[in-house]
Amino acid sequence: MSPDSQISIEQIFSFIIEIEKLKAVLRKTKPVGLDRYENSAEHSWHVCLTALLFKDYANESLDIERVIKMLLLHDLGEIDTGDTIVYAAETPEVKAAEVAAVQRILSLLPEPLSQELWLIWEEFEAGITPEAVYAKAIDRVPPLLHNLYGNGHSWKDNNISAEQIYAVNSRIEKGSKPVWQYLKAKISQAEAEGVIH
Repeated sequence: MSPDSQISIEQIFSFIIEIEKLKAVLRKTKPVGLDRYENSAEHSWHVCLTALLFKDYANESLDIERVIKMLLLHDLGEIDTGDTIVYAAETPEVKAAEVAAVQRILSLLPEPLSQELWLIWEEFEAGITPEAVYAKAIDRVPPLLHNLYGNGHSWKDNNISAEQIYAVNSRIEKGSKPVWQYLKAKISQAEAEGVIH
């Protein structure tokens, strides 16, 4: 093994150790059936599997491997910034902090791997390619399920209105119309049952 290979391996291990911190970042929803908050690493796993299972319901054909990469990377910035509830406006300050965090974390990796992953993260953020549109859509699914099957706990705790829920989560339709139609009906049912304020 060359000295360069050894340095690269050490850099990758440094990155892997750093991203362990994502397990300590608590989100705003509780997993179905549990009385504790989900951490961001759990969310990454759950949303990746969700994306894989619904790939045949995507509005467009896509590269599911690229989608999975986006979803594994998309929340890395939370290591530095923490989680912000999706219903809160994404301010320029919050986005700038997240960009800086992702750049810091990816800089632990050797080039060109660091740049490759940065471009995937940027593609997700831009939300233009079929893969990014689908990834952003599916990213909304697990938190919705947590609330739908958890008596709307996070919605209630954060005073989220039905209008906000429909507005923010309607982006699911851009990635998968069938998935959105199913979940929209579930939201409507929750609203009728008084789960939503």
